[in-house]
Amino acid sequence: MSNKIVLITGASRGLGKNGALKLAQAGFDLILTYQHNALEAEQVAEQARELGQRAVALQLDLAAPDTLPDFVRCLSETLQSRWNGRTLDALIHNAGIGVHTPFTETSMAQFDQLLNIHVKGPYFLTQQLLPLLADNARILQLSTGLTRFAIPGYSAYAMMKGAVETMTLYLAKELAPRGIRVNVLAPGAIETDFGGGAVRDNQAINQYLAANTALGRVGQPDDIGAVMRLLLSDDAGWITAQRIEASGGMFL
Repeated sequence: MSNKIVLITGASRGLGKNGALKLAQAGFDLILTYQHNALEAEQVAEQARELGQRAVALQLDLAAPDTLPDFVRCLSETLQSRWNGRTLDALIHNAGIGVHTPFTETSMAQFDQLLNIHVKGPYFLTQQLLPLLADNARILQLSTGLTRFAIPGYSAYAMMKGAVETMTLYLAKELAPRGIRVNVLAPGAIETDFGGGAVRDNQAINQYLAANTALGRVGQPDDIGAVMRLLLSDDAGWITAQRIEASGGMFL
């Protein structure tokens, strides 16, 4: 039986990398995207190949939505040449950036960049990928705990993720006739290099967040990669249109 194929955006590092390797361990073939870090993305692909899976890395810049048709053509050619024209079994919208700026100082340029990467890009990428998605496929979008609780400085970022959560509901409804499940995963604070690595590297921030988390620590990438794997598994086949928060119980 052929392995399932998953496309993961922003998989050269952080949560995308961890999720990719967790899925490779579960028997998924990988198509990884990166914006700039071609070498790091290829290293992730090589790790997946060492686990016995097929894996390729493709460049994608969600900050430039007008490039999406070229990416979709490249992806289609890759599926044809590497997988004999098979379709995708899963899509994870993981790529993103963090902006920590007070509401009074947020610029239009920052707002537009966040909008393109987190909302417009994933919306139209999913639309254009529909012919390449198998019936009964899984779509998983990444959100944030910041849509449930507020930390000053993240207004624009959290707004975009609020839009992602609403998008998830509509895609789940409109794609249900094809059996496509759509969910959104909302991590809490995780020790990665996201947002400059503040949660990982700043002990004061780390300790403050741990003290406000029910399980007494901030998250590790493995905590999120494991949930990605779970939500793409057959065991989660009756879950759709849901926001699943994996935060260890932050700010309860």
